[in-house]
Amino acid sequence: MKKFPVSTWLLFLIPSLLGILLFLVPIPTIDEEGQTVWMVTIAVLANAMAGAIESIAPWIMLIILIIAAVGSLVVITRKVKEGHKVSFFDRLFNVNLFWTIVRIIGAVFAVMVLFQVGPEAVWSEDTGGLLLSPDGLLSFLFTIFLFAGLFLPLLMNFGLLELFGTMMVKIMRPLFRLPGRSSIDALASWVGDGTIGVLLTNTQYIQNKYTQREAAIIGTTFSVVSITFAIVVIQQVGLGEYFLPYYGTVILTGIVLALIMPRIFPLAQKPTTFMNGKPQDAMSEEVPEGYNVVSYGVENALSKANDNKSLGEFFKDGFKNVLDMWIGVAPVVMAFGTVALMLATYTPIFTILGKPFEPYLMLLGIPEAAEAAQLMVVGFADMFLPAILAEGMIESELTLFVVATMSVTQLIYMSEVGGLLLGSKIPVNIFDLLVIFLLRTIIALPIVAGIGHLLF
Repeated sequence: MKKFPVSTWLLFLIPSLLGILLFLVPIPTIDEEGQTVWMVTIAVLANAMAGAIESIAPWIMLIILIIAAVGSLVVITRKVKEGHKVSFFDRLFNVNLFWTIVRIIGAVFAVMVLFQVGPEAVWSEDTGGLLLSPDGLLSFLFTIFLFAGLFLPLLMNFGLLELFGTMMVKIMRPLFRLPGRSSIDALASWVGDGTIGVLLTNTQYIQNKYTQREAAIIGTTFSVVSITFAIVVIQQVGLGEYFLPYYGTVILTGIVLALIMPRIFPLAQKPTTFMNGKPQDAMSEEVPEGYNVVSYGVENALSKANDNKSLGEFFKDGFKNVLDMWIGVAPVVMAFGTVALMLATYTPIFTILGKPFEPYLMLLGIPEAAEAAQLMVVGFADMFLPAILAEGMIESELTLFVVATMSVTQLIYMSEVGGLLLGSKIPVNIFDLLVIFLLRTIIALPIVAGIGHLLF
């Protein structure tokens, strides 16, 4: 193993430990109701800032959405000179016609919500108003993207991914068809928040660290909601005392799905090439002769840390991450999220789509199957909707447990993770997300129902 000076060791250890403390270690904090909850530090910082700027956060997001729309309109109508070097801002706004339209729709919806103009179906508190309220999702995404984006280089630029990537490859590759470095993404999602996982995965994909298939698997399989949000869901259906078996069921089901989903359509059909078109090199993950996984991982980590000595570059990378998510993701969440919530609130589409699940639920012995069936699909619009709608609709504790657990394990919901994935560079489309959502539901139901029957 190569010899490195003490300064390189410190350059690896200090930022990496800070990144672990910020993104991966939950700390106790007091919520609005005076209860102690556990959250990762990044989420605590984001919540604190969201509370401080609550009244102006929607207006800040409106400005960001308008900038995204206008910037994309300007770039798409401008001819780029041949040989002209593409700047970061060109890449930020240079999207195709479809995504330019989505950004415009996102901005228009935001104007309608904040000024309450146009059809109430767009700006009501059940649709666009839910997303762009002072304590809504868009306001929180503004702060979580700010802190997560700014400090992501602590996880990515100083060797931590290289260390874990080398050490975990023997586990991640055979089980989940993923490189070892993805273990950090998975952990950041499970312990922290799915939005952090998508942000980290997107950045790694852009840097050609993941193939198209790997990025799609991580984004749609490991972008789990935080422990804190899971607590909110189980309390919403009145089963707070069952949190431990509930979250244990979420973890077990999530692992089973992570083993199955990469091996079936549509994820198994994704190309094994990187974003730049280069094919995957199977040799790149092999440990050279004379090394073991630990020594090789440490050397890779120290070499990476040695290449990142500039404080200016650290903040430059961080601000690029922040702008990428603000401009690229927020409009998609606003546009797709509002449309999905409108469909859930004002049309019977989810009731109709849920009908095929009724005999399936009856077969699994779930009471009130007709009511529960529509809740199996309404989660595609927003993960919290099944728990909200279940209150007053369903009385059976077994059914409430199944609904609450499924809403978290389904994972793909358009008001957050689904919108984030569509807004990112991760190669998944709306059809992929719908198929993955339905497959996750079909596969997870027997597991969740089985555990539910044991508990109730």
